[in-house]
This record gives sequence, structure tokens and C-alpha cells, in this order.
Amino acid sequence: MTPTLRTERLLLEPYVPEDEEGFTALFQDGRVSRWMGDGPAAEAEDRALFGRIFTKVYARKLFDVWAVRRDGLLIGHAEIKPTDVVRGHEIIYALAPSAWGSGLGTEVAEALVTYGFGTLGLTEVHATVAEPNTASLRLLTRIGFEHVRDVTEDDGSTTRVLTRTCMPRGAE
Repeated sequence: MTPTLRTERLLLEPYVPEDEEGFTALFQDGRVSRWMGDGPAAEAEDRALFGRIFTKVYARKLFDVWAVRRDGLLIGHAEIKPTDVVRGHEIIYALAPSAWGSGLGTEVAEALVTYGFGTLGLTEVHATVAEPNTASLRLLTRIGFEHVRDVTEDDGSTTRVLTRTCMPRGAE
């Protein structure tokens, strides 16, 4: 079962069915969805994705997915999951534009990394970011991720693969 995580200002907790409208609104916002997966999708596809969080991801315990809340309001989405692209666990996060520029992205990313290293026992955590998404690239670099390679997508665009390695205790 996906645990609840807390940061200074945020609560990351499993989605509940009542989150469907907020989830759909987040993923339907083109400023957000342009950086997610294959980009903007139809509303029906985002609603189906939300349903699969319960029927597939949570039901089969495939990986951890969270609703990101601030002051009780759904302001984002977060995941950590194994993916073939990075041959390991990848963090994924998205925040509503109203939450941008206030350090909340850093809090979410750090919470996911801490969970990956501490709870999951990972030695590396990865992120994939579209090359033009300079805000996410800066954020991840600032918190210790390093660019390891590029992936050329079918449409010719570039996705950057970044990795953060867990430092063994006492090796700092």
C-alpha cells in the first residue's frame, strides 16, 4: 500500500475516488500535460488513467502513486516506478501552475528520492525530462541529479535521463 509522505508544506497520500476532478483538471492543463508522458490527452483518456490508478496500480501494488496536497487542496501528482527506459526506478511529478516557483517541486522531488533510497532501498533514482523543460532540469540538477544520457524520441525530440546516486553512510 502506498504510504503517506509529509514534507514541510505538503502531504503526499494515495488518491481517493473524490480526487478524479482535481486529477483530471491537472492533467487537462496544457501547461502541465505538455511535459507529461506523450503530452496532452483527451479528457476521457485522463479519466481512464485515473481509474487505472485504482484498478491496476493500487490493486496490483505495481508502484507508488500519490496525490500531492497543500492545505488540503490537490495541487499535484507524484510517482516512483520501475521503467525500462532508465533500467531502474524513475520519479515523476507534476504540480499545478499555481504552485510553480515556490519551491514545492523541490519538496516533492526530494520526498520521492528520500522514499526511494530509504523505504525502497534503491541505490539510484532516475528522472526523464524533455530537453526544453529547463525548470525541471534545473530543479533536478540542484538536488543532486546528474545528466547521464539523452534519448531521441520517435518525433525527433530529446529526453534527458538524469540519475541521483545514494551516497553510502559516512561516504559524504
